[in-house]
Amino acid sequence: MSDSDELDRRADTAVRAARAGAAIAGDAFRTSLDVETKNGKTDVVTRADREAQVAVIEAIRETYPDDPVVGEEDDELKAVPKSGPAWIVDPIDGTNNFVRGIRAFGTAVAAVIDGEPVGAAIVCPALDDEYRSGPEGAFRNDEPIAVSDCADPEAATVSPTFWWDFDHRDQYAAANREIVTRFGDMRRFGCAQLGLAMVASGALEGITTNLRANPWDTVAGVHVIRQAGGQVTDLEGERWRHDSEGLVASNGAIHDELLEAARGIDA
Repeated sequence: MSDSDELDRRADTAVRAARAGAAIAGDAFRTSLDVETKNGKTDVVTRADREAQVAVIEAIRETYPDDPVVGEEDDELKAVPKSGPAWIVDPIDGTNNFVRGIRAFGTAVAAVIDGEPVGAAIVCPALDDEYRSGPEGAFRNDEPIAVSDCADPEAATVSPTFWWDFDHRDQYAAANREIVTRFGDMRRFGCAQLGLAMVASGALEGITTNLRANPWDTVAGVHVIRQAGGQVTDLEGERWRHDSEGLVASNGAIHDELLEAARGIDA
């Protein structure tokens, strides 16, 4: 098998695995759920999260039985291996939305080699949207997608992403202030992977945080953005990796302004 064939195979496996998890999540959506809290009152998990993760991992194991898996729930790895192949899984990104009956949630899977993504999928069952990326580009529901060509910050729509704890709400306020004073409009979806996918599809011009994000919340969406022609950096403007400080993702045209906004959160 050629290197390109192997990358295609990993990208296809990411899609198949994400679909398996999303099927579990979709069936459980708007049903009676037992909700547990993890590290805070808004950090929740359900039986569906755990069952979806099992389904994702089983789908991966069908083709790659020995690859390590980095996952949000239970006893999976929490850090991305520096070398070799691995998989990064979020069985339900946007669990708070999921338990509230809000459709903005999805299953995200990324295939990585030596810490860099080579294929990804984000499947949002309640929205009937499937985002995927691989060697041939980025797609939504099998149609090619590309980032927005908007270059005017005053016409751009940007999203702050991730959640600042109660003892850091000043940073949350600062993030919103930086966005509303620099850009035309703002959205927040409560599902980081969906927000990243929306940048890739051109629905948003950018998404940003000053926080170091978990890889299961980011890596799949970052790969979709890059394959759609977008730009993703850390707070220093360097190429973003799964262990970077901060995340600034954009269509490229407004990136400098968005980078300044992200830096202004801590100013």
